[in-house]
Amino acid sequence: MPNIRKLDPTASPLDYFGSELRRYRESAGMSQGDLGDCIFCTGSLVGQIETAHKVPTREFAERADAALLTDGCFSRLVGLVLRTQLPTWFQPFADMEAKATYISTYQCQLIYGLLQTREYAEALLSFDHPDKVEEMVAARMDRQRVLKREQPPAVWVILDESALLQTVGSRLVMRKQLAHLLSFRDDPWVHIQVLPFDVGPHAGMMGSFTLLRFDDDPDIHYSESYDQGHMTANPQVIRERSVGYARLQAAALSPRDSADLIARVMEERYGDRPAAEGSSVA
Repeated sequence: MPNIRKLDPTASPLDYFGSELRRYRESAGMSQGDLGDCIFCTGSLVGQIETAHKVPTREFAERADAALLTDGCFSRLVGLVLRTQLPTWFQPFADMEAKATYISTYQCQLIYGLLQTREYAEALLSFDHPDKVEEMVAARMDRQRVLKREQPPAVWVILDESALLQTVGSRLVMRKQLAHLLSFRDDPWVHIQVLPFDVGPHAGMMGSFTLLRFDDDPDIHYSESYDQGHMTANPQVIRERSVGYARLQAAALSPRDSADLIARVMEERYGDRPAAEGSSVA
């Protein structure tokens, strides 16, 4: 039996999405099962989304628009729904990241979120958020749509070598992740450098940070602690961190040499070992 729980559309973007889905579906004279058949999912999933028990994917939203002739209503709304699945403290940065024309980031332990594969994100997020993995992964993947814009931002990523060696998930997950990094080798807008262990003391030893630049707004510096993000447009901070980032770029391997190192780690550390695959490497 369909779930007919009443929704408060003003409670959250997810509740609003569900109430609108129900309204459009009922106006079309369709049951949850009918709509599910049209968009290649179960009626149960439609019911869970209508009652805000499950977060819709972008694919679901696009198919619902096509089936219910909503002129893109759900495709426009789903971005807001997915954005609210990010940690509350992270959402302001995600909003600014989506508007930036130039993104430069140094990551001391992990692959930058815009460059993560779905499997890597799942393994990473399941550690701290085992009950919200699906929703948070969907939100992280949606963040990456900025790279597919007609005019994407210029993205410069410096990864500490440890980010390549820290196994997240399994060896297969890491192999796919490093292969994904290599797929940007000829991308004109995404540049990846690796900071090798042997550079000694460097400007990123205080931790990861990101600089965002905009066409018409002040630059922003972003860093984060365990449970909160810190954004500032303080000119002195921007100046110091910009110089620090330039020093990191100078110390890191060139993009070409970085790609060679990534490929070597992918083969030597995460290459095919059928007998050992399936277990995580600490």
